[in-house]
Amino acid sequence: MNFNKDRVRDVFHDYKRLNLLNGIIFEVDFERSVMKKAILTLIAVFLSMGMIRAQAGDTLVQYSPDFKFKDGIYLNFDMVKANSPIPKAKLFTSVDYNDKDFFDKVLSADKIYFYDNMGVRQELDKSSIWGFARNGVLYIKVQDNFNRITFFGSIIHFVADVTTRSSSYSPYGYNPYYSPYGSYYSPYSYYSPYSNYYDPYGYGGYGGYPNSYSSKTNLEMFMIDFETGKEYEYNLENLESLLSKDPELYEEFVSMRNKNQKQMMFVFLRKYNEKHPVFLPAGK
Repeated sequence: MNFNKDRVRDVFHDYKRLNLLNGIIFEVDFERSVMKKAILTLIAVFLSMGMIRAQAGDTLVQYSPDFKFKDGIYLNFDMVKANSPIPKAKLFTSVDYNDKDFFDKVLSADKIYFYDNMGVRQELDKSSIWGFARNGVLYIKVQDNFNRITFFGSIIHFVADVTTRSSSYSPYGYNPYYSPYGSYYSPYSYYSPYSNYYDPYGYGGYGGYPNSYSSKTNLEMFMIDFETGKEYEYNLENLESLLSKDPELYEEFVSMRNKNQKQMMFVFLRKYNEKHPVFLPAGK
């Protein structure tokens, strides 16, 4: 029998190419199969998460002025975004739950007690909480006061009472112009180690301290970035920073003169919120 060596060589090479091609096809099909399974697994996970959220009643709805936050104490802004406070029923207090001043009375104490999800009683300082919601309305803590949030959205706006204190040297330790009928704490009163009672006129029994204090309370405006929960003073610089997330609005705002910018600050804040609505879990 005669063999054509060239023909045999060609058949052998064709066989190798075919095996190589089959190997490549197998690898591609295998990778596609793995990716397909991974995608299906992820979809299943997301669907199951969605079912859990739906079963828990956490359907997301677009915020509107009619939105009601769940009543309770919010420890941080993440709880606000989740609309998930510590409810009244979990607070350990002697205050009647039906008392219209319930939160005012509970938060008048320095400590707050509540039961966690395991039924264990917990304790926290009032200074550590973010705020609370009453009748569906949010109140945020600034210093020791709780202030109503009147404008909610991607950029939250509110007004708060802010008290500032300053000290000054007084060789006499008292203020001859002090009036006990003033509407706020005497700026010149001080503690004296030689007196075991409070002296509203600041004499303290044995002459004065070198420092006297003055306090002043003003209404100031603030903003909160819904995305981060960070609080800002309401001023041009901070508003520009928040608007920069929307290049179109930002360019429109910064192109105006400074005087016009100040007059149009709240208008652009509203425009931003209209273009960038927020979604929250609906309350029950």
